[in-house]
Amino acid sequence: MLRYTIKRVILMLVVFLVIISMCFVLIKLLPNKPAEQFGKDMQLIERRRELLGYNKPILEQYVIFVQRSLIGGDWGVSEQLYIGQDVWAKFIEKMPATVMVNVYTMIFAVPLGLMLGIYAALKKNKWQDHVISTGVMIFVSVPSYVYAFLVQYFLCFKLKWFPFQMNSGRDFFSWSMFVSVIPAIISLGFGTVAGLARYTRAELTEVLTSEYLLLARTKGLSRAQTTVRHALRNSMVPIFPMILGEFIGIIGGSLIIEQIFGIPGVGPLYIASITSATPDYNFFMLLSAFYTFIGLASGIVVDLSYSFIDPRIRMGSKK
Repeated sequence: MLRYTIKRVILMLVVFLVIISMCFVLIKLLPNKPAEQFGKDMQLIERRRELLGYNKPILEQYVIFVQRSLIGGDWGVSEQLYIGQDVWAKFIEKMPATVMVNVYTMIFAVPLGLMLGIYAALKKNKWQDHVISTGVMIFVSVPSYVYAFLVQYFLCFKLKWFPFQMNSGRDFFSWSMFVSVIPAIISLGFGTVAGLARYTRAELTEVLTSEYLLLARTKGLSRAQTTVRHALRNSMVPIFPMILGEFIGIIGGSLIIEQIFGIPGVGPLYIASITSATPDYNFFMLLSAFYTFIGLASGIVVDLSYSFIDPRIRMGSKK
């Protein structure tokens, strides 16, 4: 198990370095804004560019980037979005809003998705199962930003239950703030609910038809006892790692949702760093590294979680 973990971590770091290297080369091919256009911040920008080797060949720039940014943690200062401000400090400032909306979404989506999946499995091939399965297929197929527009139109515009945008301020876990982000939570949660419901139904249906459960029924256990004591426990082995993967998927999917509902997280920051007239190199590289690392690390966490949930599973074993 230890050997497997070390191998996966090394492979993850190699893939991470390859992706970041590609991002670095591609972003450096875009035009750079002259330092003279920054006015009073010209000297600061010039000094930071010199430290990062902007006036050197791209290979030397890449070596400096790896040493100062990836290893040293110095990502430079913003040259477009927040001129002269430290990129890392601004990223940390924006992160709580993104974490908030994703945590709220998981609290809403995971229990609902599990309950719908369990109910559909218990009502297999009945009208309840058909209704849930049809709804699941619809919600899985439609992108989250489509739900965002529908939620804004019906809940915010027609019914006026919620505001169109998140409240301003930094009190992210207050009741008023929670109410203001409910439209974003619903928009992000639809896909997660549908995915968990579909996966839970499939796993629980397979377990419920297993021979050992039929044997348990013949020994006198009721359907409720076999479902709660045996079926749910065994079906959760592949479902729990999926929940971890869904959380990571929501973080990636919240890029557009944060932009639509005015959530001051890292999602709008990432989009703005690319879509501005001149890309903000340092913000782009930091956020690309963040999302790449999160995506790769989630794969390892999901794989390793199998062995913790079920000790019989040993990743990388030859026996």
